[in-house]
Amino acid sequence: MHSPDPGSSDRGAAADPPRPGITAPAGSALSQEAAGLLPLVDAAVLEELEDELAGSGLAQRFARDYAAMWDQRCARLAAAVDSRDSESALDAAISLKISSAMVGGVRLAKLAELLETLIRQGDFGQGQVLMERVAQDGGETVSELQSTYILKNG
Repeated sequence: MHSPDPGSSDRGAAADPPRPGITAPAGSALSQEAAGLLPLVDAAVLEELEDELAGSGLAQRFARDYAAMWDQRCARLAAAVDSRDSESALDAAISLKISSAMVGGVRLAKLAELLETLIRQGDFGQGQVLMERVAQDGGETVSELQSTYILKNG
């Protein structure tokens, strides 16, 4: 996959200044604040996926399915974090990380990675704090995907 290109999103880092929050877990290369500097959506990732799938329309369907499943995926993750269910929370965080990266949601993928680290450390208190940011940025990611990719290409 391509490395994030902050200029590829219609909403650059200037539109989304870092918000205060928790600091990065020990050993994390990127803090929550630094994650806020990443674009919500890296269009180059979706272009690459389209190329890899030979323009079959699967990339558009994947993006639509990702957007349609957001509320359910976020609720599942939040419930697992709230109930301190390590196994379910880890499964949901990893799923969110991978699917977000595949659809170009680089900021959300990085936040999911930070959440995964907190879950592995058993820090569900900070995980609950981070979930607020995940929910907010996830909704914004879906909105940007819908306006800049799904409606435009679907």
